[in-house]
Amino acid sequence: MRIWDISPVKLCKNHLLGEHREIHAIWAVITENKKGYSKHPETIRWIGKLGALYFRHEQLVKEMKRRGYNHQSPLDKKNATGKSKQDVLVDSTLKQIQILKQKNCSCQV
Repeated sequence: MRIWDISPVKLCKNHLLGEHREIHAIWAVITENKKGYSKHPETIRWIGKLGALYFRHEQLVKEMKRRGYNHQSPLDKKNATGKSKQDVLVDSTLKQIQILKQKNCSCQV
């Protein structure tokens, strides 16, 4: 489970679409009080920051549409409460770039 802190433009198809799925999973855990992944560090860092998670989702959607994907799973904006900026990272941006480079994918990092 990972939400990258890197521009969606730089993500390969798999990481872009994978992150989109992860956002929906985290959103459901937090907004619907689901137990799955509720204690995962990536989930915990978004508690109280659904405004920021909503914004990240919108960034991903913009990039998905730019690449020709037909996005049909909007988040409910009324739940986009809390902080609008993420200030906690599981891994530094530099570490995230290193992780992506090691994956030998087509991410532009």
